[in-house]
Amino acid sequence: MYNLLDGLKIIEASSFVASPTAGLYCAQFGAEVIRVDQIGGGPDYHRWPVTQDNDSLYWENLNRAKKSVALDLSSPQGRELLQELVRATGQFITNFPAEGFLSHAKLAEGRADLVTVRVMGWADGAPALDYTVNNAVGYPMMTGPGPEPVNHVLPAWDLLSGAYAAFAMLAAIRKREQTGEGSEVRIPLSDVAIGTVANLGGIAEVLHNKANRPRLGNTVYGLFGRDFVTKDNVRTMIVVVTHRQWANLIQAFGLNAQVEGIEAERGVSFAKDDGLRFEHRDALYPLFERAIGLLDHAMMASKLDAAAIVHSAYRTMLDAAHDPRLVEDNPMFSASEANPSGFIYPAAGAFGTIPQMQRGDAKGAPRNGQHSEEILSTLLGLSSGEIARLIDSGIIGIAK
Repeated sequence: MYNLLDGLKIIEASSFVASPTAGLYCAQFGAEVIRVDQIGGGPDYHRWPVTQDNDSLYWENLNRAKKSVALDLSSPQGRELLQELVRATGQFITNFPAEGFLSHAKLAEGRADLVTVRVMGWADGAPALDYTVNNAVGYPMMTGPGPEPVNHVLPAWDLLSGAYAAFAMLAAIRKREQTGEGSEVRIPLSDVAIGTVANLGGIAEVLHNKANRPRLGNTVYGLFGRDFVTKDNVRTMIVVVTHRQWANLIQAFGLNAQVEGIEAERGVSFAKDDGLRFEHRDALYPLFERAIGLLDHAMMASKLDAAAIVHSAYRTMLDAAHDPRLVEDNPMFSASEANPSGFIYPAAGAFGTIPQMQRGDAKGAPRNGQHSEEILSTLLGLSSGEIARLIDSGIIGIAK
């Protein structure tokens, strides 16, 4: 946790991954992010993975360092309170529909300089999920050996959209500081996905080649990179990204003469050309399969480390959770005891490291309605009596 955004207050009304991620990243850098949810929690409040008591570990970690206000959003008064909170802060992150009671135009009637960042499915307002957008842009048809499509389990477009939304919030705030003008920034998952494909050259590639990229399994496109199996049956990914690494790799396994033989036979030189190493992988890979297959993983890893070659054995997530370098000794993690689930485990803080600043511990997630009274009192100036009346009438919820 860092305090770079100290003093910035953001209202968040959202669910699932992308929109909560945007609020999380802002909170990890010091913004006061206030979630406003339906009393009892939104549609993702018990989303898996969950504990034996049905507390969502997913929700708990996407909403760390935030505050929680619970309102009856099915009631006109509950909706009005949310609108007033948005206007009181001037910053709003949501994935609610673009029209309706949380439309930017309606909210800006009481706050002309309002900044709204809205995560959407499609740009035209149609719904979409990460898993359906990913299919639409073609990646499952490139993943795995084929012929069936393979969906990856990481919600990449949700996470990229959330990061882009956090960036968009700060960009819109900067514009407001310079011009005094508010704005709404809409972040459709579909545009993040197909825009990323384009930025990586994918659109240009298929149009230029008039064909789709072939299925490559674990082979890295355009580079020397693939999974290999050691003598003790450890599957390891090895990737070469520089010409120096290539020279070091063939030297480490004593394959200089064999590689030179392939070059002479095929009239090519692999020394300075990633593409040629990729194109002639049918001849190169068997050399390395044999050489690596003669070594235990520890010996192979020692050779690769000495040669500054990037490699990593395939592991389970449980393995990763016990890895000292990744988790146990990583200063990004700290054990948070303020978890609604009551389960104590390493919690991630801000991903960035600022050497000039002291890194704060990761903060816990709120319980539904934990800060209702505090926020409605400080931001809207409601009296304790008025808050008590609204609690009794079921408009405001508080943590129990």
